[in-house]
Amino acid sequence: MPLNMDNIEMITDPGRRTLQSTEQDMAGMAAIGKRQQFRRIFGFLPTLALSVTLLASWESVAEAFAAGLTNGGPVSLVYGMLLSITGTLALAASLSEMASICPIAGAQYHWTHLFAPPRAAAFITWMQGWITVFAWQATATSVVYLTAIQIQGLMILNYDFYVPERWHGTLLMWAVISIMFAFNVWGIRILPMIELLGGVCHIVFFIMILVALVVLAPQSSADSVFTKFVNGGGWASDGVSWSIGLLTVVYCFVGFDGAIHMSEEVKDSATTVPKVIILTICINGVLAFAFLIALLFCLGNIEDVLSTPTGFPIIAIFLQATGSKAAATAMEAGLIIIAFASGFALLASVSRLTFAFARDGGMPFSKFFAYVDPHYHIPIRSIALVSVVIVLLSLINIGSSIALNAILSLSTLALYVSYLIPITLLVMKRLRKEPIEFGPWRLGASGLWINLYAIAFGIYIVIFLPFPVATPVNAASMNYAGPVFLGLLLIALIDWFVRGRKHYVGPTQEDIGYEVEAKEPCVSVTAHPKGS
Repeated sequence: MPLNMDNIEMITDPGRRTLQSTEQDMAGMAAIGKRQQFRRIFGFLPTLALSVTLLASWESVAEAFAAGLTNGGPVSLVYGMLLSITGTLALAASLSEMASICPIAGAQYHWTHLFAPPRAAAFITWMQGWITVFAWQATATSVVYLTAIQIQGLMILNYDFYVPERWHGTLLMWAVISIMFAFNVWGIRILPMIELLGGVCHIVFFIMILVALVVLAPQSSADSVFTKFVNGGGWASDGVSWSIGLLTVVYCFVGFDGAIHMSEEVKDSATTVPKVIILTICINGVLAFAFLIALLFCLGNIEDVLSTPTGFPIIAIFLQATGSKAAATAMEAGLIIIAFASGFALLASVSRLTFAFARDGGMPFSKFFAYVDPHYHIPIRSIALVSVVIVLLSLINIGSSIALNAILSLSTLALYVSYLIPITLLVMKRLRKEPIEFGPWRLGASGLWINLYAIAFGIYIVIFLPFPVATPVNAASMNYAGPVFLGLLLIALIDWFVRGRKHYVGPTQEDIGYEVEAKEPCVSVTAHPKGS
């Protein structure tokens, strides 16, 4: 059921003009029971640009495709990409429908509380909140780490005398997160413009690099691109090898929900955010698939590409295609620029999610981290918390890159679990024929089938995410996603018994200055001044 504005009487809000909320946004926040504390500075195009650059799909293909060459080879990458696009689109459509019902920064954990059985809602929401927040924290750290070591890779390429050390990468991580922090605090008002520029670069750099590769790089045969299968991981089953190789292209679309966590800063978020999420998958899906095909046709000498001292096969491909270090550096610099734009958006997104969980009492020291700066209208302490955690995790890299990668491996697995929980709960409500008050953007009669496909795809991916890349397994090749995820669940469970079960009840209702009558927590509201 679309949000009905006819019966809504909004009181005059002295902060409405400065916070730039529309009537639909104010009604939505009223129904959720939350005060509007952020400026709604993101329109449709800046939000789309933020979402597209945050996902950075073809750039992710460029940086991570080599892992898929070991398991499954080109067959896994090409056909796995098509499967990944359809599965991710089903997940995105399912979450977009929920984002229209309840457009809020807390997203997955808030929807979990909305759809969960009342008796278990608080506990399930608590666990979901921990999973989502720390999955995004690991994702943010991985983007900062990837950006830093790309810079280090260019140093290796251009300076023969340079001897890379892990602590160099840590210092570069500090520099990267410092820049991202500065733009998220003091540059917050121009962040929409920056993301819009990043979205333009996302398209322009794609065209420039693609043309350069197609024109200059040696060309492989069509058979080697579309029919070559590789089981280099030593698996007894080719199906297992193919599935593990699929994870490479799945990674390119992880984090598509980033824009949802910015919902409280998006104008007309109940309609804008769902449209943005779907368009993000469509745009990035086309770009990622086209770039993957081009890469596979332009691989050249695979041994030289995979053994590059820079640590990034894509740099070796650029060098092999152009024969020039300067040209290869310029092409890789384009990827790094997009990585920064993605990082700006990612830090903004994860800090809003952290703030939202703190606002509802889920975080340790929740009152402290739920603070919104009255001048900038941003959750400055949550931004600082995310940044500090990244700095602390970067110190692990000095002792062992394996240990850091073990923590970062949490991101994809935990995010997929965070997607599956609310979708599964929504399907249960649909199957039980329970009433659901939908928002203005909905899937209609096909919703249940889309939800079911999303769940099937998500479960399939979650099964293989903890698998190691190759056998036999040692400390370096071990996939730590499973153990780290179980460790996170254990910490969340302990905190539930220490803090949660005594005080946590789920998303809280705030004093918003007017009373709200609603059939559901997030839709169909009537607002009027208190005492009227």
